[in-house]
Amino acid sequence: MGGAIPGKRKAGLRSLLKLGVAAFGFLAGIGLLVGSYSVRHPAAGISGVDRRDAPPHGLHFMRGKNVVLVSHELTLTGGPLLLMELAVLLKNAGATVQWMTINKRDGAGSEVTDNLEQRLQNKGILLVPAKGEETVRAAVDSDLVVLNTAVAGKWIDSTLKESDQQRVLPKVLWWIHEMRGHYFTLNYVKHMPEVAAVMIDSHATAEYWKNRTQQRLGIKIPKVHVVHLGNSKDLTEAAENPLARHLLRQHVRESLGISDRDVMFSAINSVSRGKGQDLFLKAFAQALKTLGSSTGIYAVIVGSDWIGQPKFEAELRELVEKNGMQHVVRFVNKTMNVVPYLAASDVLVQNSQARGECFGRISIEAMAFKLPILGTAAGGTTEIVVDGSTGFLHQVGKEGVPDLASNIINLFRDPKLRARMGEAGYKRVQEQFLEQHMSERIGRVLKEVLQQ
Repeated sequence: MGGAIPGKRKAGLRSLLKLGVAAFGFLAGIGLLVGSYSVRHPAAGISGVDRRDAPPHGLHFMRGKNVVLVSHELTLTGGPLLLMELAVLLKNAGATVQWMTINKRDGAGSEVTDNLEQRLQNKGILLVPAKGEETVRAAVDSDLVVLNTAVAGKWIDSTLKESDQQRVLPKVLWWIHEMRGHYFTLNYVKHMPEVAAVMIDSHATAEYWKNRTQQRLGIKIPKVHVVHLGNSKDLTEAAENPLARHLLRQHVRESLGISDRDVMFSAINSVSRGKGQDLFLKAFAQALKTLGSSTGIYAVIVGSDWIGQPKFEAELRELVEKNGMQHVVRFVNKTMNVVPYLAASDVLVQNSQARGECFGRISIEAMAFKLPILGTAAGGTTEIVVDGSTGFLHQVGKEGVPDLASNIINLFRDPKLRARMGEAGYKRVQEQFLEQHMSERIGRVLKEVLQQ
């Protein structure tokens, strides 16, 4: 446990954390540019005029284009937030951007939607109803329509008449982020063969979609473009600020009762069985049997959700108690501001199960903070993590638990190995996974679609 911190310094840390939330945006941890804030100009995002906005790489040809973005929902989840990021990139490139949300939540969820809509409007993005004459006119008159996620496919039949579909579908780019089998239904994807192209976040997911749609549904999807994501400028700025990282690390660790000398293994995902937090804790328990429980090693689960996952949350707590790990395991409620936890961590555990992540952006975000990755050998993670160089990969399922435990032990015992892998991951991000790389990759796809 860390020693007591003088009152003035505690106040300074609290101020810094507040600045961190403002500076990096409460969504910066998952790469959102909307409402981005600058450490130098903390009010920039609030005013809607970001002093750091500049024409993005590879998208200059979008100036003067009219683009419609269709999202199945507007929430603090990966798909909608990625589309919001694209909206800002296109707007900064000089395009006219119109946004449609198919399903708007009522009650508590509506407050989040309202807040995100305001952020879009602050960036000059136009909000259009998802149904009605204005909707059809916007889609028909556009140069490009981006349909986001497989679920958004139901918007086509619910909104467009057959004659309008013939005019709109040839200019639709369908952006897919899903990796689960229940999305493969004709209700969602029957119009996929008629669109201009499909964009998917990883090669693994692209192959899965091509095979499953043809084998299970008997349809052939059009040309598929694989576009790896990149870290936002906000997150990159946070990762490159050593003072902010140092102070955030101190603050978070103090709040968790973890000293700076301890080694912190973090799983940063919404808690669910598919994200594999249970198997991570089982591997951690195995590692403790070898290391002992008083050796300065901690497991931190960031993403607890008692409302959404009460049964699984209870199961995780029981697992911790059964293995006597209460003193070395910490749970943090679900948050979209993951920057402080990346700054506080020593290793990221990306333990997604089954077919893994469609991409798994948290991995490249952690690599920007020079963290080694312990990931499952599935899905997009295999296209991010270089096994043995930027981290270690292990099998999904129970079969992967012994290897994950072994990898935890190795990285705990060898700080030089952690540092080497962290540096290798950071270099890989700088070469392939910055915002400019993602912008250029998306730009090549948009240019091809517009030329068809």
